[in-house]
Amino acid sequence: MLLSQVMQYRVGDHVLDLRRFEVRKKGGVLPAEPQVLSLLFLLVENRDRLVSKDELVEVVWGGRAISDSAISSRIKSARQLLSDDGEAQRLIRTIHGKGFRFVGEVLAGETEIPEIPSDRNGRKPSIAVLPFDCEDAGLSVISHGVPHDLIVGLSRLRSLTVIARGSSFRFRGWTGDLSQIGSTLGVDYCLTGTVHRAGARVVVAVELVDARTSSVVWGELYEGTLDKLHEVRENILVQIVSTLELQISHHEAETARLRSPDDLSAWSCYHLGLQHIFRFNRLDNEHGLRYFEQAVGRDPTFSQAHAGVSFARFQNAFMRYSADAEEEAKLARRAAETAIELDEQDPTANLMLGRSFWLEGAIVSSVPWLERAIALSPNYAQAVYSRAWTDMILCQGEAGQQNARAAMRLSPIDPLRYAMIATDGFTQAMLGDEATGAALVDRAAREPRAHVMIAVMAAICQVWAENEQGICYWANEIKSRDPQLTANVFLTSFPFKDGPLRERVSAALSAIGV
Repeated sequence: MLLSQVMQYRVGDHVLDLRRFEVRKKGGVLPAEPQVLSLLFLLVENRDRLVSKDELVEVVWGGRAISDSAISSRIKSARQLLSDDGEAQRLIRTIHGKGFRFVGEVLAGETEIPEIPSDRNGRKPSIAVLPFDCEDAGLSVISHGVPHDLIVGLSRLRSLTVIARGSSFRFRGWTGDLSQIGSTLGVDYCLTGTVHRAGARVVVAVELVDARTSSVVWGELYEGTLDKLHEVRENILVQIVSTLELQISHHEAETARLRSPDDLSAWSCYHLGLQHIFRFNRLDNEHGLRYFEQAVGRDPTFSQAHAGVSFARFQNAFMRYSADAEEEAKLARRAAETAIELDEQDPTANLMLGRSFWLEGAIVSSVPWLERAIALSPNYAQAVYSRAWTDMILCQGEAGQQNARAAMRLSPIDPLRYAMIATDGFTQAMLGDEATGAALVDRAAREPRAHVMIAVMAAICQVWAENEQGICYWANEIKSRDPQLTANVFLTSFPFKDGPLRERVSAALSAIGV
């Protein structure tokens, strides 16, 4: 395997950095969609020849059926990124009916790539997705298609730096130590996989490896039938994208705990904050807020850290952890707005701004921000769940049920899974299946992370299902967990739309003595 590959090119004032999967101009990173960057890097790396449309589609879109207008749109964006245009075609030339060629002057970076110190404590985590090993050419839609899709999907996240396909796919068939790839590409993690047939089924084994230690952080097996390879491909993509972000964040937090508090970077503080915030109790929320504020102090331009502050403040208001819920709501909104100002393309920032409207009972106003978060990152399970919650509050039961179940499919091990189950169950009860709904919410409320509001939802569903034993159990649980909780507190956090549903909820709250 040849390790001395060019990772950086200069085109005029622009620097095309394959390792970081970005284009810079005068030191600043230019905003660009992952497909545009993949297309541009492919043309530059093959500037000695014409790149056909078929090759472009195979590499950038994984061989999927793509319209000519979609290709033209990405070509236009690639030209604009380098201050070129379709009329001049100074850099990217269209060869009608055949393909495209990069004709501009290119200065290559160093041909010998030095090892890059991987200081994971000082920057956000980085990952290289390698082509999956497979000896069966008929399974290339999985072995090559899934890694390509993962690069595109992970690039939409703001919590990871993802190495471009042109760099990571050079290690096709690599059998050596993954730490060498980590040193060459300057990444913290490598994702590897193997694909093989097993009768009429395809089996995919995936591993996430810490490239510094060569230790396996996470692994999973996926299976599907050979006659539905594209469905298998989509299912694997969706589950891995959501799982990787959670697994890497957890591993980063555990690594950060081994460091002295004085040595923690903004990203280390951020990951530690996430670990605390997702435990959903007053003390951990307080610790999480402290870590997020430390991250902001170390890097005031860190959008996701401000979003973390908003999340912690939201919890203070939503769960009444603070005596001044109104002030916490204002602080949650302010932090989310700051996150958006710093990075309007960050899905987490958009999610937190949307959720901040809940604290004012302005559920409808939250919807565009939640939908924008989903549009930015379609596999963002917590945004999809939040959309389900708004559907429930707005009495749109069927839509809420669909979104809650979609969120669970996207992230089977999500820290908010208990809330997803509760939303699914509550909407089922709303739609008339009280017994099934009550059983689901009861299950969610017994989860270790579940907060007292989920217990209230369980009690309401037990009233609707006319289960006296369940009513008694959850009424006592609520009183023991939060004796001060009132119907007004619950309906402030869950501002159901005026109408029959709100009346049913109020009557159930009265029946359980809240």
